[in-house]
Amino acid sequence: MVSIIEIIGLALVDAVNPCALAVMLIVLMTLLIREKANKKRVLLGGLSFTLAVFILYFLYGLIMIQIFSHAIPETGKYSLYIFKGFGLFAIILGILNIKDFFVYKPGGLGTEMPLKMRPAMKLLIKKIRNPKGAFLIGLFVTLFLLPCTIGPYIIASGKLSVLSLLKSIPWLLIYNLIFILPMIGITLTIYLGFTTIEKIGGWKEKNIKYLHLIEGTILLSLGILMFTGILA
Repeated sequence: MVSIIEIIGLALVDAVNPCALAVMLIVLMTLLIREKANKKRVLLGGLSFTLAVFILYFLYGLIMIQIFSHAIPETGKYSLYIFKGFGLFAIILGILNIKDFFVYKPGGLGTEMPLKMRPAMKLLIKKIRNPKGAFLIGLFVTLFLLPCTIGPYIIASGKLSVLSLLKSIPWLLIYNLIFILPMIGITLTIYLGFTTIEKIGGWKEKNIKYLHLIEGTILLSLGILMFTGILA
């Protein structure tokens, strides 16, 4: 049984991920440097990048659902243990994020992009020249985002694998729409002049521990509900 609470909760965890927000800020900073006199191209570039992330993550979800649908028995005691395993995985991820609130270290295991990957990711983003380039680069950058965002998506895909491929598509669309909402929000607020990249970046750095706390709390709560069978 798929629960809307589970899917939305896991999507919200991914949406507030500091890793994904940081990547979006780097993209917009690159576009602003190259397109100082053309904010419309900055807007189009930000939205193009976001669209690329949406499309690739949607495809990743379809692939994981297919993998899980062949790996998880439809009935029997083993499927119950597997779904309890997803709950335990969520609990572990939640604890790791809450740990980052009390003892923060950049590039934390399972919570942020590894430090070794960041220079390559930034170098790739700096190659963006226009909205079309932002879309193409966005397709590649999703690979760098996976280490810090894949955990909740694995859990969601595992839960959705009990559905037929056709029935899982609306759920995946909802999940990924929620995931990219902060990216769209950041792009629009900067384009409309409500704030600046520097202010958003400063806010993220100042509140990064609290973002991890929010992530951890949601994941831990969902994990407990899944493990105990309340959200079966």
